[in-house]
Amino acid sequence: MELQTSTCDLVERFKRGEQGAFSLLFGKYRRRLAVLVHYTMSDDLRSRLEVDDILQEVFLAAAQGLERFNYQSPGSFMAWLSRIADHAVVDAARYENRQKRRAEEMLSFKTESNPNGAEPMDLMTPSRVFAQRESAQALLRKMDVLSPEYREVILLAKFEGLTMFEISKRLGKSRESVALLLHRALMRFREIELGPENQ
Repeated sequence: MELQTSTCDLVERFKRGEQGAFSLLFGKYRRRLAVLVHYTMSDDLRSRLEVDDILQEVFLAAAQGLERFNYQSPGSFMAWLSRIADHAVVDAARYENRQKRRAEEMLSFKTESNPNGAEPMDLMTPSRVFAQRESAQALLRKMDVLSPEYREVILLAKFEGLTMFEISKRLGKSRESVALLLHRALMRFREIELGPENQ
């Protein structure tokens, strides 16, 4: 029997207790969420924290709250993760600014002294993590080349998963203008070629 790997199916499998389904969700959304988190973080925060630190918080919170998530449409899971990511970035900024919490309180995994802690969800090999990180870095470099307007519309559509209607409301533009802007932004993104020193 072939297991279903759509987001809806993976969410349901995790809710039924299948831990491996969350690892598949993590892999499926990690790259998109990494780009979104990168652009949500301030330059100052990015200089002090890795995007992966925030991602770990996001996926830990998602694993803990997935029982309460209701799948509604193809973009609903990414929108839910985006909201968690926004909160995680704000929390990280507060932590960094106040420096009141200890590092182990931010992420407490299961140990002998903490039997109720979370299981680590990322079981990828170091080489796979490195390959994904390199791929994400190349994507970020291409996004950095775009104008702020193009970058914003791509982030809203492709990373936050908003509809044209939602983007048009957020940007205060007509749906037709947003569609044209997104089309131009994606064409420009595809044209960008990074030299060997930037890959």
